[in-house]
Amino acid sequence: MNGIGGDAFALVWDGSTLHGLNASGRAPAAWNADRFAHLQQMPRIGWDTVTVPGGVASWVALSERFGALPFEDLFVDAIRHAHDGFPVSPVVARQWEQAVADLGDQPGFTAFMPRGRSPRVGEIWRFREQAQTLEEIARTRTESFYRGRLADAMAEFSRMHNAGLAIEDLNAHQIDWVDPISIEFGDRTVHEIPPNGQGVAALMTLGLLQNLPYLETAPGSAARMHLEIEAMRLAFSDLYGHVADPSYMRCTSAQLLDSAYLKQRAREIDPRRSGKYAPGQPPSGGTVYLSTGDAQGRMVSFIQSNFKGFGSGVVVPGTGVALHNRGMGFVTTPGHPNQVAGGKRPMHSIIPAFTTRGGKPLMAFGVMGGNMQAQGHVQMTLREAIDGLNPQACCDAPRWRINDAGVLTLEATIAPEVVKGLDDMGHTPEVAPADSLDFGSAQMVRRLDEPGIEACEMAAYAAGSDHRRDGQAIGH
Repeated sequence: MNGIGGDAFALVWDGSTLHGLNASGRAPAAWNADRFAHLQQMPRIGWDTVTVPGGVASWVALSERFGALPFEDLFVDAIRHAHDGFPVSPVVARQWEQAVADLGDQPGFTAFMPRGRSPRVGEIWRFREQAQTLEEIARTRTESFYRGRLADAMAEFSRMHNAGLAIEDLNAHQIDWVDPISIEFGDRTVHEIPPNGQGVAALMTLGLLQNLPYLETAPGSAARMHLEIEAMRLAFSDLYGHVADPSYMRCTSAQLLDSAYLKQRAREIDPRRSGKYAPGQPPSGGTVYLSTGDAQGRMVSFIQSNFKGFGSGVVVPGTGVALHNRGMGFVTTPGHPNQVAGGKRPMHSIIPAFTTRGGKPLMAFGVMGGNMQAQGHVQMTLREAIDGLNPQACCDAPRWRINDAGVLTLEATIAPEVVKGLDDMGHTPEVAPADSLDFGSAQMVRRLDEPGIEACEMAAYAAGSDHRRDGQAIGH
């Protein structure tokens, strides 16, 4: 689900400065409004969701700018896992089974079901074609993927199916180093990647909460959760109304995060009742997440994804490259800033996050899971900054989610009195089954900078990994 054919973003603290990397791909040049004019919304799977896979370019960009090891050395373990195999875990087996039901008839997807089905829990999964592709990417420093044999294979498979992705689209791909966007939240500064990602919605939500009586509510109460949910709904209305490839946006991130604008928007929220929100007018003018910190104090917040589940379902023969369905992030609405167009980046769900305090690094964190990511960033920030929880407790705390249909869903571990309180305020929440995978998965590394630790020669950290997925916090 997090294959070679997806996108990636990163926030990197190099010891003195925070850097942002946007490696997301653009739509094929052949895509235009007419191609999708007959559709009310973008397709969810298949070739007409495949934009240029940009994640591979992020690997060499990060290595060249910050890496200490030879590029080929970075692939040794990944190649070994692909060639020799590994046992399939319970969560992935469950998701893989669903992917076969959804994508089994897509071009090339049978590569992920060699026995005519998905692997079962504990079965050894080997994908030697993918091992060979990783070897080629390592040996050519990603050149083959965008301008060589692998690029030719992707473009030829696209041509065979009358799809839009062409060799020229792959040749033209480039990453962008970007300045992170941020908002002050108490004594912390929370940083996100700027659009085309949804990180601005997380920052807007935190800004809105600072204009609401949030601290007057009790931790874990329905009153507090209500304010979080309403602020998120309002931020989402602006996200889906305004955010797109920044070259096509009619307002900037700075305008959406303007303190006067957020104060004005916060007045629309009733602390006692749920509401509905239209986009405002700002003032003129399937994913893997990884966080790390090293002994020298450098920290990385990195996220990579094939988007929904296994992506488009299209797998390029002989390569093991499963192509993402990121084109689904466009809209077909005429005149919308995120309307589908060739050479344009779609509005993106995957976002890394980072927190500093007093200009020093504090936390690298992220939450996997579609539109849960911005919501998860808000909830993780509140749990750490306001509730004072450690990283593992932040990951473990019960969550709420506004799903893709706009319905408020709650984890089964949320107290019944909180569910009732939200219902009384007009939310009509749905409580998810105890085994639901809909609430994302967080990973966090927090710098320990308490008195006494600061004097240590090496940086010290606490880490947490979400029980909702297959993750782990490791120190070595």
